[in-house]
Amino acid sequence: MSYPEELECRIDWAITIFPKNIKDNFSKKRMFGGLAYLFKGKMTIGVIKNDLMVRILSKDIDIHLKKDFVRPMDFTKRPMKEFVYVAQDGCKTEEQLQNWLELGLEHAQSKLKSL
Repeated sequence: MSYPEELECRIDWAITIFPKNIKDNFSKKRMFGGLAYLFKGKMTIGVIKNDLMVRILSKDIDIHLKKDFVRPMDFTKRPMKEFVYVAQDGCKTEEQLQNWLELGLEHAQSKLKSL
């Protein structure tokens, strides 16, 4: 695979902590040469090469880009709106990973509310 399977396993486990009505609405899909996690069809987080990819609300993106190990997602050689990469050192602990997952979920839920 083109991404660390251990990170995929950690994300799978982190999703199990959510209530049933949340965790049952997650799915996985191969995207961007890696793996994306979707909530009700909306992208939340993923794994691309050695990085965690997180979708974050635009109003909060600047706050998170100031954190260590976080950079704009530049998959297309230009920063992508509402996406960041988090290096593995930025999601070492289960608490850190859970926080990133919650941010991605928040983004997906906001997109569903706007439909």
